[in-house]
Amino acid sequence: MREFSSLEVEVQNNDLERAIKLLKKKIQKDGLFKHLKAKRSYEKPSECRRRKRRESERRLRAAERKKNARKFR
Repeated sequence: MREFSSLEVEVQNNDLERAIKLLKKKIQKDGLFKHLKAKRSYEKPSECRRRKRRESERRLRAAERKKNARKFR
């Protein structure tokens, strides 16, 4: 299992709402929400391969878009 680093948020000027927003943003960036959602139920090995392939294709398309955006600058 992948280990997650500890997440800390300082509450400044008793602004708890802002601290909660920052904590949620850090948790989402760290991938903890995605990990917990994935572990909520069993995933068949074939579904796991399919999901990983889709994620890989999405990353490749994003990298290609970023590469093409740099060409036209």
